[in-house]
Amino acid sequence: MIRVDPEAVLSPEEDYGLATLIDLARLLALEAGARAEGEDIVRVTVTPSPTADRVGEPSDLARGQWAFAVRDGEVGIPRHLLARVTALARAGAEQRSSARDRHGRVPSSENPLLAAGDFRDPVVSRCAAALRAAVVQAAAGRPVWVLDPWPDGKRWCVAMTHDLDVVAWWPLATGLRIAELLAGGHPLRAAHVVGSAVLGTLATVLDDAPVRHGVQGVLAVEASLGLRSTWFVLAGTPGVASLRAGDITYRPESRAARRILASVWSSGHEIGLHGSFATAEDGSVFAVQRSRLRAVSEGDPAGVRQHFLKMRPGLTQRGMAAAGFAYDATYGFPDRNGFRLGVADVVPAWDDRLRQTTSLDEIPLMWMDRAQSKYQGIEDPEHWVEDALETARACESVEGLWVGLWHPNLTPALGYPGAPPAYRRLLMALMARDPYVATLDRIVAWRRLRRSVRAKGITPDGGVVLTKPRSGASADVFRVSVRLLSPTTPP
Repeated sequence: MIRVDPEAVLSPEEDYGLATLIDLARLLALEAGARAEGEDIVRVTVTPSPTADRVGEPSDLARGQWAFAVRDGEVGIPRHLLARVTALARAGAEQRSSARDRHGRVPSSENPLLAAGDFRDPVVSRCAAALRAAVVQAAAGRPVWVLDPWPDGKRWCVAMTHDLDVVAWWPLATGLRIAELLAGGHPLRAAHVVGSAVLGTLATVLDDAPVRHGVQGVLAVEASLGLRSTWFVLAGTPGVASLRAGDITYRPESRAARRILASVWSSGHEIGLHGSFATAEDGSVFAVQRSRLRAVSEGDPAGVRQHFLKMRPGLTQRGMAAAGFAYDATYGFPDRNGFRLGVADVVPAWDDRLRQTTSLDEIPLMWMDRAQSKYQGIEDPEHWVEDALETARACESVEGLWVGLWHPNLTPALGYPGAPPAYRRLLMALMARDPYVATLDRIVAWRRLRRSVRAKGITPDGGVVLTKPRSGASADVFRVSVRLLSPTTPP
């Protein structure tokens, strides 16, 4: 196990970086103040940076330049490395940015990993894996204990999510989609959509039938594979302005929305809030929308994802925390797929203005369908699936978490011919890799429990004594295990 140097004087940012690396590395740390000395302890210290002018550069992380100082029984982490980890995982540059795109979002170009061309690699997670390997090297044959990455002995994790953007007024969404296809030079696909929409209109004009059929198709394929997903639902009141902007398009209390929510809930899936545009700037709206969703979803929403991924990093999360949410699932690129925070895992949220962590956990979004069709003009669902699997393989390689977003309105009648069978192929390919699959609320519960585990000491026979898990639902549902790494065991 490791002991973090108790005499290290760290800034809040350095402390966050160190805690994040140790957590992602799954290293079992000795509880602060515990008395356990001897050869079975590897000390983790913070060392001075060789130069100060390179602090915050993400490219070194992507190129594997970890700069750990490995000695017998000790691993030194330079301060500048902690600064780089924190700068990426906390989205510091984006929290300080005043730039906005046409939807009021911080442009993807403000992200340092994107600027360096490294956004397709979970560089912080890879750095944590390198720290684990450095600890094994410093142990020089002595035992190193690590925590299991995921429950049930699984080595990586998959979470499917869905944003319910459309319920009523589906012909309007179809019309906008046809215009998008024509503008993108896809007349044959547009013609296919027109035919499907005409058939749908003959059956029902403004009912939710095409949307409901899309939802039922997603639920059916997930049920056939035995997985549960997380659904983010709008909870405002639509008006002319919100419809034109593509913001709120339905009321959660409507008959159509209630019917969909009942199907989702009865199938064992999680329901979270899809924060409207107003919540990005006004955190008080979160509490109102959370209350409305709670009243119609038979549960208290634990998480939130912003509609259009629209947020002001830091400010928006402050409102989420104040409204009592446990996690935020917004941090993904709207116009491409990759690793916006450089991590393939769950990390505590950071408030750059207050220079401290918040009560939220951040669950980064690695892949979504519309990043390719809407922003990159890639209309073939097979290309979407290949892109999803590429990012998933990167997550699997670091024993991390892959979060995908599939919109349930991706059906022929709503403008996406060929999408439903592509979704089935995506899920089957993911499940063939044997991940742990769960809703986001369960994943957060597991990660919070694992993050809290410490060692109280070493037994005479070389075993470890763990701290008692804190009480709560996560401690009751999950069992956290430790694994002994030997010099011949891959870290």
